[in-house]
Amino acid sequence: MDGGAQYNPRTVEEVFRDFKGRRAGMIKALTTDVEDFYQQCDPEKENLCLYGFPNEQWEVNLPAEEVPPELPEPALGINFARDGMQEKDWLSLVAVHSDAWLLAVSFYFGARFGFDKADRKRLFAMVNELPTIFEVVTGGAKKQTKEKSSVSNHSSNKSKSSSKGRSSESGKYPKSVQPKDEDEGLDEEEEDEEERGDTLCGACGENYAADEFWICCDICEKWFHGKCVKITPARAEHIKQYKCPSCSTSNKRARP
Repeated sequence: MDGGAQYNPRTVEEVFRDFKGRRAGMIKALTTDVEDFYQQCDPEKENLCLYGFPNEQWEVNLPAEEVPPELPEPALGINFARDGMQEKDWLSLVAVHSDAWLLAVSFYFGARFGFDKADRKRLFAMVNELPTIFEVVTGGAKKQTKEKSSVSNHSSNKSKSSSKGRSSESGKYPKSVQPKDEDEGLDEEEEDEEERGDTLCGACGENYAADEFWICCDICEKWFHGKCVKITPARAEHIKQYKCPSCSTSNKRARP
């Protein structure tokens, strides 16, 4: 269950990198790769766990056989609840258990390699700067950043209305954000940065960056890096209504 070569992170920075890699893998499973994840969690199979790896990959597999295991184990039997509840509720439940497992693994490394009080506090502060998997999967991270920006700065309302105007002019095309040219006006750039600076990608959970292409799902209204959902600026120009992988999967299953 190592997802590649084994290594033991020994410093706060190394443990945090390990945390980020595992977290990114699990977020992929529950967002961009959700259809594959759903299929692998067959309730007819034995107790299955969702593992995230430092190389940002994920795996659904049986728990480790050795007792005690080399690392803390994720929640057991996630597949059994799949068909007994709404899909979004099931994914949220898996996300909560995934958050708990990530913290357990990080603080296991901290205990094993003798982190003192200051090290543990610094590690938690670094972890706490990122939204939880649950917040990314349910859209809570986006809501929090929206509330923060609206309270802290009135100018964000201005930029929101101007961006809405721009997107309505384009009519049938989905909302997207192109990488900025160097010769664009500074005022417009600052307004856009204020609006989107706290926006998080619905797939990887990372912040908006002005030099990257983003696209917004017309169903759930989450924003995504183009590279995370495999959409290029050229392809976006020809999409009348963009649906993210999660919404596409949900719509397929809802059909009789």
